[in-house]
Amino acid sequence: MRKWIACGLIALLLSACGFQLRGTFSGQLPYESLYIDLPDSSDVGISLRRQIAALGNTRLAKNKETASAIFQQISDRREKTILSLNPSGQVREFRLQTTYSFRIVDPKGRELVPASDVVLMRDITFNDNVILAKNQEEALLWRDINFDLVSQIMRRLSIVKPKTPGNED
Repeated sequence: MRKWIACGLIALLLSACGFQLRGTFSGQLPYESLYIDLPDSSDVGISLRRQIAALGNTRLAKNKETASAIFQQISDRREKTILSLNPSGQVREFRLQTTYSFRIVDPKGRELVPASDVVLMRDITFNDNVILAKNQEEALLWRDINFDLVSQIMRRLSIVKPKTPGNED
């Protein structure tokens, strides 16, 4: 009985302070239609299309001409660097880092949302004795980085108010 009361009290306190689990993005995008200018096989493109379709307020355009906005990738750099070595000079930790840049333009190429960078890092320990397990852990971390990347892009797209381009042709 005391456990249930304690759990209820904790839940009440957490809800009162505004705590909310980080789930999937649930905001609204300020675009009527959006074209994702990424290859169909791109992990970021697949995840973005899936999340935008799930929102329902923004239509995914089939081509650039019918879209009110175009998502463009400027750069996607993924690095794996040595973070630390053990006393015998063998690698003990790696850092996985992604630097992703994107912008939003209109069909005429005028910038609606200026270039924005997202930088994500994860550290991973390394051990030669369990190399297969560490390779699987690294693959999971890259997948986690990709999920966080798409979540941050979606948050930024919903928060940033697009500029209204001038009437120059």
